[in-house]
Amino acid sequence: MYTLNNDKLTVTIIDPVADRARLGTRYCTGGYIFMIGDETHGDLLSGPTYPADFNTFDGQGIPDAFNLSPLRAPGAEDALALVLGIGVCDLAENHVEEWCAWQVTTQATSIQMTTQHAFRGYAVDIERTVMLEGRTVRSQTTVRNHGRPVPLRWFPHPFFPHPVTDELCKFNIPVQFPENPGYAMAANGFIYRKGWPWEHGFYQALDHNATTNLIVIQKHPLLGLVTATCSYVPAFFPIWGNANTFSWEPFFERSLAPKQAVTWWIDYDL
Repeated sequence: MYTLNNDKLTVTIIDPVADRARLGTRYCTGGYIFMIGDETHGDLLSGPTYPADFNTFDGQGIPDAFNLSPLRAPGAEDALALVLGIGVCDLAENHVEEWCAWQVTTQATSIQMTTQHAFRGYAVDIERTVMLEGRTVRSQTTVRNHGRPVPLRWFPHPFFPHPVTDELCKFNIPVQFPENPGYAMAANGFIYRKGWPWEHGFYQALDHNATTNLIVIQKHPLLGLVTATCSYVPAFFPIWGNANTFSWEPFFERSLAPKQAVTWWIDYDL
């Protein structure tokens, strides 16, 4: 693992080579925040099976993923596809055939990982940067396209421990969702959990017409509140939780033409 430290927080980041046993075909292997620890309160993040277990699909901490838009060559009949941030994958066997190689640059409070993909006419560079400033952790991504057009579909999956009360999170943008067994909207704008304690997980897509970047206020059992500021307007926007954790997934979507590049980021204030 790599670590970023100051007098307030320690950010632990997966090493894409030494920690490969913790990686699979779902989450980006560079810039994967595995845990954030507080000098006073201890671990601040969670996961679907945390702390009892870990598996590569569920993950923990703040993973992020490009896996829902695998890149296949037109007319290709095999199961091989390029999954950005991971490498060439056999999707039928759920297996990584060729891991991407990351060039890593570390400093005390920042780490930058870059990789270059080349696969059947696709040529994509990715730069993942994690920065620690005070109590703010920034996760930033840059994608540059040098080959055929690339449909980007990326999402972060931050896992938070459940708060003491049923209120979970609220946003700076109005959201709506239908009646469901897991979640409801309080009068103060917080989404709250129903039927706690849960035995199963609950997934719910949110509807919105936002025209500005997303800000999230998240209840936390140790810190009271944490916030997250996205640099982008979310596209598809679901929430999910189970008995161990709660998460929201604001998707960033973009079609990237040849010679185009795009950068986006999320600040987590803890």
